[in-house]
Amino acid sequence: MDNLLAEVRAFNRFYTEVIGLLQQGLLDSPFSLTEVRVLFELHLRDRMETGELRRLLELDSGYLSRMLGRFERDGLLVRERSAADARRQIIRLTGAGRDTFATLDERSAAQVRDLLGGATEEDRRRLAASMATIREILTRARKAEPYVIRPLRSGDLGWTVYRHGVLYSREYGWGQDFEALVARIVADYGDAHDPLREAGWIAEMDGERVGCVFCVRKDDETARLRMLLVEPSVRGTGIGRRLVEECLRFARAAGYRRMMLWTRDVLTGARRIYRTAGFQLVEEQAADGVVEEVWALDL
Repeated sequence: MDNLLAEVRAFNRFYTEVIGLLQQGLLDSPFSLTEVRVLFELHLRDRMETGELRRLLELDSGYLSRMLGRFERDGLLVRERSAADARRQIIRLTGAGRDTFATLDERSAAQVRDLLGGATEEDRRRLAASMATIREILTRARKAEPYVIRPLRSGDLGWTVYRHGVLYSREYGWGQDFEALVARIVADYGDAHDPLREAGWIAEMDGERVGCVFCVRKDDETARLRMLLVEPSVRGTGIGRRLVEECLRFARAAGYRRMMLWTRDVLTGARRIYRTAGFQLVEEQAADGVVEEVWALDL
């Protein structure tokens, strides 16, 4: 183990020097590595909650608040209260903020191109494979934060609609039609669900909602798994799998003989969870460039 520790530390020293992390400003800019990473995450999304950003990057809330305040004073971002929950703060980059990140992004790409310029094609493949291996091993080894799966409480239905609308618009470009579909499903559940045969659950981490799933009735023998969602900042922690397990446990106890669900082929993470739980693809249909799928599982 001592030899491994020495090798890892030597590599860290080597790589931080190669990409300039020891310099006062990253990429010949006035920004630190953490600040550039925050700009990167905000660039990926149209808007983002501060709590989600803090969990994603595991930053101290005070440190992040000061950083965002400085970015706001410099005209790089704007902050506003969430329309769904006034306790939550929404942040987004301004045009100047996106231009600033674009400059940093191009400098970073040029730096990597220079690094790889003298490497052969075979060496580049070996390097990419080695980096993928490092990421896989260290991601698997990270200890997941504790979380709880709890029944629905007041405010959870609204949060479910809101987060589906925000996340699927951001990640897949699905617009208000999809959000309206989720709202109708949630409204039907809230208006007339049978608590003996239908239920919903919220995953919470550090007091924040990070996921949800619902079990609803299709007919006397068939239940539907609906509205599975896991926040990007906690994906890979097993929360999605646990939500599905809770849904299946309830369906069996409620006397259903089968469970079905609807999804789309681009939702690769969710489809992997369904397959692991034992669901099988039973129907698929292409519509408007999207492949819609029906999966089923005998209980």
